[in-house]
Amino acid sequence: MSRRLGAQTVELTNPVCVAAGAAVVGKKEGEGPLRERFDEIGTDAYFGQKSWEKAESVMLSRCFQKLCAKAKTPPEQIQYLLAGDLQSQCTASAFAVRDSAVPFLGLYGACSTMGEGMSLGAMLIDGGAAETVCAMTSSHFCAAEREFRLPLEYGGQRTPSAQWTATAAGAVLLRAGGGGARITHITTGKIVDAGVTDASNMGAAMAPAAWETLKAHFAETGRAPGDYDAVITGDLGHFGHDILADLAAAEGVVFPVAFTDCGMLIYNAEHQDVHAGGSGCGCCASVFAGHILKCMQEGLWRKVLFAPTGALMSLVTSQQGESIPGICHALALEWKEE
Repeated sequence: MSRRLGAQTVELTNPVCVAAGAAVVGKKEGEGPLRERFDEIGTDAYFGQKSWEKAESVMLSRCFQKLCAKAKTPPEQIQYLLAGDLQSQCTASAFAVRDSAVPFLGLYGACSTMGEGMSLGAMLIDGGAAETVCAMTSSHFCAAEREFRLPLEYGGQRTPSAQWTATAAGAVLLRAGGGGARITHITTGKIVDAGVTDASNMGAAMAPAAWETLKAHFAETGRAPGDYDAVITGDLGHFGHDILADLAAAEGVVFPVAFTDCGMLIYNAEHQDVHAGGSGCGCCASVFAGHILKCMQEGLWRKVLFAPTGALMSLVTSQQGESIPGICHALALEWKEE
């Protein structure tokens, strides 16, 4: 069983292996700096479907299929599938796997959903409830704009702090035992509400939650940022990342050189019109499965702290003037040779 280190952190008794990862993205994401890292790049926003919502489900379904093929694991051998997205009632995820016959647990953590799914999946395995678990999520720019903001036809002006919801899906297969990238520690976040009400500035809303989770992780594990080869959040974007760095610096904490954010990695800010960077469930999921995991496999990073963040808002709460609560879940991963 996991060993509790504090109010928020557990150390897995038997580290859980990330056996494989898969990432499928849209055309714009495929034009970014991580193009060669993704398993499939769509040619448009529709993925052969008649609506953006159906396109997201198909994209996620393809990602799941590619994961099973890469891991050489048919769906019937997966004991739990944990997934969620930004559409109402997480329908993109449910529709994507409705024919898979895999026991399904729907999640909602906004952009932190991948971290939530990986955390719960690892705990299920470490607790003996499963040996093979899939965690996956997705987002779609057009579907999210329709869900949370204004129809694209409106042509509203985007503020500099606004982020671009990634059209992307990411999935990982978690297994008991084995070598490779292994989840060793999990720090579950607490909701932090900084009072931000601007839905076009989610980085500012999520950054305080990211700092509180990272601070708890370091305090409860006895580790420091320098103990990791990379500390990667998602998806704060450029504005949120700068705020996080300022919050840490105010308490005398300096991060290693490889201190970055998935929303900064997925796009080229100078050549792609994404303003503050990427966001959406699929952003950090595709960056983790398509890039971070490969960096560990290639030996660039051997010890990574992955900390997805989420803005726990809805269209209704935003229109009612509610503030935007933030959340962040952190997972420590270490490479072990087979």
